[in-house]
Amino acid sequence: MKNLSLITIMTAALIFASCASMNKTQKGAIIGTAGGGAAGAVIGKASGNTALGAIIGAAVGGATGAIIGHKMDKQAEEIAKTVPDAKVTRVGEGIVVEFSSNVLFGFDKSNLSYDARISLDKLVKVLNSYPDTDIEIQGHTDSKGSVAYNQNLSEDRAIVVSNYLISEKVSGSRLTVIGFGESSPKYLNDTEAGRAENRRVEFLITANEKMRAEAEKSASN
Repeated sequence: MKNLSLITIMTAALIFASCASMNKTQKGAIIGTAGGGAAGAVIGKASGNTALGAIIGAAVGGATGAIIGHKMDKQAEEIAKTVPDAKVTRVGEGIVVEFSSNVLFGFDKSNLSYDARISLDKLVKVLNSYPDTDIEIQGHTDSKGSVAYNQNLSEDRAIVVSNYLISEKVSGSRLTVIGFGESSPKYLNDTEAGRAENRRVEFLITANEKMRAEAEKSASN
């Protein structure tokens, strides 16, 4: 087990080093081949970035991963143009769409504001244009308040967002909901600015089985 952990950590380090000069599609191919779920778990835990770890863990890699990455490039560009309130990041074979909680919710609230619905409607339009993807919705909080309270708040917010997407015709079979509470900060919690950024909802967009099968078929031709 120690040897496996060491290999995984070394693989993760090599991934970051080798990816520095590559485009997103090339990164998708290498990450999937070299790392897979083990590297994703290590990187996600080490960086506090659960989205990064989950996407790397779901990677297929190789020529198939490169084809998926190309499709994700197009979708990410469209989301970035359509949803200016969101931070869009291409990672390996997937996309992370991050909304600051203050875009979607009032302070300490879990009901969507009017402006939040407008922002989510823009995202829904793109999601429904690319139906061959799975979407994991992650809720996160800062470290203020009790651990239990923050956990419940993060879950409630993720569920509310998921339910809204379903109401707007995004298939529920595509959606997974997870609340992380305060356990996975991406930013420092010792400043108000950092805490504000840790209060976030992230959408992890990855290929579903249909897209993977089609990409694998194209790669083998």
